[in-house]
Order: sequence, then structure tokens, then C-alpha cells
Amino acid sequence: MNAAFSSWQAFFNMGGYAFYVWLSVAATLISLIALVAHTFWQRRHILADVRRRQAREKRIIQSNIEAKKRQGAAGEKSHMPVKPDLSGEKLL
Repeated sequence: MNAAFSSWQAFFNMGGYAFYVWLSVAATLISLIALVAHTFWQRRHILADVRRRQAREKRIIQSNIEAKKRQGAAGEKSHMPVKPDLSGEKLL
């Protein structure tokens, strides 16, 4: 098996095309690192949003249970059941 380059100097010189070769290598590595970092950042924010929505739904359900207990204790009947808003729309 023959080596493609006779020395490390020749390897880094890339036959006179070192600027273009190493610039493309750097651009590729920077792009891949940015993609991985953005993926982790986005995953963290999506999971935080899911936890926030689940906590909100749990509070709404707990509030509805407490409201029904208060109505039952007072002898009142609710005409319309209250359900949590699961539409996913955000109010401003």
C-alpha cells in the first residue's frame, strides 16, 4: 500500500489546494456542530413546553375537581361541565 502523501507537510499542503480543502473541511465541521447544538437546544425547549402544558392541564383538572366538590357541598348543580382547553392555541 502506498501513502498518498510523502510527509505531513505535503498532507497539510494538499498539493497546492490547502486553502480550499481546509476551508471546506472547516465549513462542514462548523455546520455539523451547529446542527447538533441546535437539535439539543430545540429538544430541551420542546420538552420544557410539554412539561409546562402538562402542569397546566393538571392544574385545570385539579381546579375542576375542587370546584365540583365546592358545588356538591353547597348543593348546587353545574349546568355545563368545565373541560380543559387542549387545543394547543396560545392566548396573548
